Amino acid sequence: MEIRDRLERLRNVMRDKKIDAYMIPTADCHESEYVGSYFKCREYMTGFTGSAGTVVVTQKESCLWTDGRYFVQAETEMDGSGILLMKMGEEGVPSIEAYVKSELPDGGVLGFDGRVINAEMGEALERCAAEKGGTICCDLDLVGEIWNDRPALSSEPVWILDEAYAGKSAANKLDELKKAMKNAGASVHIMTTLDDIVWLLNIRGNDIPTNPVALCYFVMTEEKNMIFIQGKALDQNVRSYFEKNHLEVHPYEEIYEFVKGLKNEKILLEKGKMNTALWRSVDSSNVVIDKMNPCSRMKAVKNETEMENIRRAHIKDGAAVTKFIYWLKKNIGKVRMDEMGVSDQLEALRKEQPGYLGPSFHTISAYGPNAAMCHYSVNGENNTKLEPRGLYLVDSGGQYYEGTTDITRTIALGELTDEEKLHFTLVAMGMLRLGNARFLYGCSGANLDYIAREPLWQQNLNFNHGTGHGVGYLLNVHERPNSIRWKSSAADQDWVMEEGMLTSDEPGIYMEGSHGIRTENLMLCHRGEKNEYGQFMEFEFVTFAPIDLDAIDVSVMEERDIELLNRYHKAVREKISPYLDKEERTWLEEYTREIRK
Repeated sequence: MEIRDRLERLRNVMRDKKIDAYMIPTADCHESEYVGSYFKCREYMTGFTGSAGTVVVTQKESCLWTDGRYFVQAETEMDGSGILLMKMGEEGVPSIEAYVKSELPDGGVLGFDGRVINAEMGEALERCAAEKGGTICCDLDLVGEIWNDRPALSSEPVWILDEAYAGKSAANKLDELKKAMKNAGASVHIMTTLDDIVWLLNIRGNDIPTNPVALCYFVMTEEKNMIFIQGKALDQNVRSYFEKNHLEVHPYEEIYEFVKGLKNEKILLEKGKMNTALWRSVDSSNVVIDKMNPCSRMKAVKNETEMENIRRAHIKDGAAVTKFIYWLKKNIGKVRMDEMGVSDQLEALRKEQPGYLGPSFHTISAYGPNAAMCHYSVNGENNTKLEPRGLYLVDSGGQYYEGTTDITRTIALGELTDEEKLHFTLVAMGMLRLGNARFLYGCSGANLDYIAREPLWQQNLNFNHGTGHGVGYLLNVHERPNSIRWKSSAADQDWVMEEGMLTSDEPGIYMEGSHGIRTENLMLCHRGEKNEYGQFMEFEFVTFAPIDLDAIDVSVMEERDIELLNRYHKAVREKISPYLDKEERTWLEEYTREIRK
């Protein structure tokens, strides 16, 4: 098997370099969630294509850690590879650090590429090795030594996002960041997170598929601003724009030498988002201020222009998704359909929308049992034919000049079991309840998560992923710091829901071997009434596409749930009907009809 051969070749190199254990994460030099093809070392070594996972290779075994979204997928894709799946968060499963501590021999060497391991993890691994009397070796890209046809480092063209879409000039954002840097007591700010940098400068790129970012670093000092970027990604228009905004351009790879040259400064940086190699370049004479990059919060709170554009983007996207559901329901069982083909149809409908730039992530197109794999990825080998029965799940989104969309709909293709209808209804109830929540300012996602899970928990059911994540503006579909999840770190709970934050609302249920269901809308957070009890907050749905009444079991719904569904469907009719033809409008009227017990 190819994966077994690659692992053996890696072990041979490890023996030559006297490395006892080698760690390969899913990361690039910027701690990005998704990575370009050059950085897909973990996928190359394991065959697992999910977006999150870390493999540790020793001379006797290989283990891969991933989270609950990918348990089923990882088991399937790594079948026969000999790699052990470590299900993160499950009882009895050791953490990566605990595993390294137990498996590294006394005096052994743990190796990794320090460019793709963040500084916090790098230091934790160094402590683990030290407890065994061992050391780390963090300047070796061993996968690169055996990956003969490795893709080149991406350097796609950078382009400028007009202020009519961004809502604020780069000059204004730079001024705000300079104030934040000074308020933090810093004289230098090193920024490594790609989405924050391109947001700050009102630029976009294409160095990570579906994430319109450019590989770069940004440094602000009291006197100047600098971007470290590949020169071939910049045309004269962008260079002139940078010059106008007093931005110095330096080669991408020179960031390490520049940081080494900083002495006696107070440096604002984020160790959790800075790679180990860059962190080790920081001279000990400097005072480090380790805190979240101020741009992350600034970016998460959308301005009025961005919010209005987001509403427009979602109407266009909702029209495409509604047309897709109509097409699917009309043609299922009459023409041959498979997961890849229907996904292509949805993409074709999005391409008809003005301002559409491409998908915001790889579409999850999953029929029947495949949908039980939360982040299932279809390809030519597992492309399942759709039949006029059961459930089909599609999780997709688009990048528009007016913003980023992310929507999941589960669609009945024909006859359903009572269990499928029950599960579908509970998920829809949870999604609608959360979107209609009212709460006092100061609540974080951890306070709100139960609202979406309650219908499922009342039936002793659960889903093994977060309920919501932040969404960028023509940027990453997953954006910090806002999130909605019941298992939260102390840091997560510090980030309250602010007016202008765009967050997903996506409960689900996944029954292995049977079906998977998820219903997802995006919602903007707003201030509501302020009174003697404090400032109340509420959500506004910006996603508009029907929820399949063919899969609803009204008998398990409370009156308030029926009212919420009817109210939402009324809004869908009002907002989407103008973009449909006569036949589609007639269908939508029936498909979103009022329901009663």
